[in-house]
Amino acid sequence: MTELPHHHSDPTPRWCSCAVPDDDAAPTGSGLTRRNMLVGISAAGALAAVGWPGAAQAVPNDKSVTITIMGTSDLHANVINWDYYKDAAYSDAQGNVVGLARVSSVVNEIRAQRGREHTLLFDAGDTIQGTPLGFYYATVEPVTETGAIHPMAAQMNAIGYDAVALGNHEFNYGLEFLDNWISQMDADVLAANAVHAGTKVPAYLPYTIKTMKVKGRPPIRVGVLGLTNPGVVIWDKGNVSGKLEVQGLVEAAARWVPVMRAAGADIVVVSAHSGDSGTSSYAGDLPVENAAALVAEQVPGIDAILFGHAHREVPQRFVTNLETGRQVVMSEPKNWGQRLSVFDLTLEFAKGKWTVASSSATTLNTNTVIDDPALVAVVQAQHDAVVDYVNTTVATSTEAMSAAEACWKDTAILDYVNVVQEATVAAAVAGTPEASLPIVSIAAPFNRAASFPAGPVSIKDVAGLYIYDNTLLASILTGAQIKDYLEYSAEYFKPVAPDAPVDPASWTNANNRPDYNYDQFSGVDYGVDVSQPVGSRIVGLSYQGAPVAVGQQFLVAVNNYRQSGGGGFPHIATAPVVYNAQVAIREAIVSYASESGTIDPATFHVENWRLVRNGVPVF
Repeated sequence: MTELPHHHSDPTPRWCSCAVPDDDAAPTGSGLTRRNMLVGISAAGALAAVGWPGAAQAVPNDKSVTITIMGTSDLHANVINWDYYKDAAYSDAQGNVVGLARVSSVVNEIRAQRGREHTLLFDAGDTIQGTPLGFYYATVEPVTETGAIHPMAAQMNAIGYDAVALGNHEFNYGLEFLDNWISQMDADVLAANAVHAGTKVPAYLPYTIKTMKVKGRPPIRVGVLGLTNPGVVIWDKGNVSGKLEVQGLVEAAARWVPVMRAAGADIVVVSAHSGDSGTSSYAGDLPVENAAALVAEQVPGIDAILFGHAHREVPQRFVTNLETGRQVVMSEPKNWGQRLSVFDLTLEFAKGKWTVASSSATTLNTNTVIDDPALVAVVQAQHDAVVDYVNTTVATSTEAMSAAEACWKDTAILDYVNVVQEATVAAAVAGTPEASLPIVSIAAPFNRAASFPAGPVSIKDVAGLYIYDNTLLASILTGAQIKDYLEYSAEYFKPVAPDAPVDPASWTNANNRPDYNYDQFSGVDYGVDVSQPVGSRIVGLSYQGAPVAVGQQFLVAVNNYRQSGGGGFPHIATAPVVYNAQVAIREAIVSYASESGTIDPATFHVENWRLVRNGVPVF
């Protein structure tokens, strides 16, 4: 048996006696029980009265017991029902609400109705990044420097999570920051498939087993296996390269589920930061990104899977395991705390062990409750500090600018992102051989609701425009490579007949490609002919009035997500990198605006690209 560290690089690691399989040997071991939660469960609980599917009617001396497993995913640093970009309570057309404080209220209701001893609470990752609050406590007032408890750790500890899996966005702020957050968590933080580079040794706790006492019968041991996303090695290459590798979910589950069973787990639950479609957003030989259903289908011994990553709501899905023929119940709760997944597993004790007799899952809408006041109080001071920060004025805009049409028109507000990126790169390469190259820049419409008002522009306006924590790089591409890149980007548009009515909103998101994967170049002039077939849409590509030559070199300002291969765009991931100072693009925009004091589209907005049909501009 090998000892595993609780997390990646804690200078004073907490060790756990973990059953670890030898690479070529059958799994053995005594099981992992660090910080196990001891709870009691009575077979006499009439759980069906609560009204959730699958709650079996239990009577005294009945052999069946029903346990409830609750799950969240993709909380993305939403602590209360608040939209920092609008500086108001969150709202959308569907009446959804967000935040872990709402989740807490639903969890409290279920625990009160089922009995806390009947329940467990897990999370499937993407927890610490995604709102200005997450950004603030990682970069503006980092908890690694202040010693403060991260607001997501504080809330998750207060609500009483039992286990949390790592999502890909947990790696955004670097391994030291992640280790610090893990050290603050009361719950076990899991990622069985994140291994030390060049080894098969997990860098984080792979699984944990929770023990639930049953009156008059042996306890129920519930094992939970945490799996993160293989895309981490692309999306956060700068943070993990040479340090961590991420195995495929199926591979890791096949390794660890037998270990968990051998360690005494009666029930095996997987908490996976991975969608269920079986597809990937990246190319190459990296393991499948959205593999949750493949895990259920190909790995025997799993009873339930809580999954996330895709920001979808999947109340209940059953997948048949190909080896055993047994049904595996799966559920994905909608992101940001909008839904809570609830699994009901009815267990029977026979032949000396507990097994799942029936299972079901559903999702509960958190808009049926109010924020849990206790959970709000936990983070109120930190939330208030972020509200003050995002309302800080950084510049004055001479006119209003909007991203509402940025997916089909060259807009001033996206040009502002590009002018900042170009200026940052130009300053960085001054005096180097690359300074002689023409600089172009790539930006994408991250948020159609983004806008700058006429007058004072605040940090929240900038954050609403650039909602991701990307950093800036510069790479070298040739004219031919830029043409290929733009052709790939233009696949975002559906084919449009030359005489079709002008309805650009309906032309976008072909093949479900999101807005953030429609890249627009500044610095070169071109048209996107949506009446032409994919691969033949870029027309009139030129630089300063002359056609772009096939071998002409350009210095391209690009974000780290795209440069790492995110979105599968051609050439950029293998292009030479000449600048990478880890400058956060959002912070660069804030700094640029603060230094100039004025945002005037007349000084930077150039309509260098346009939609056309058969060569005729749409607008």
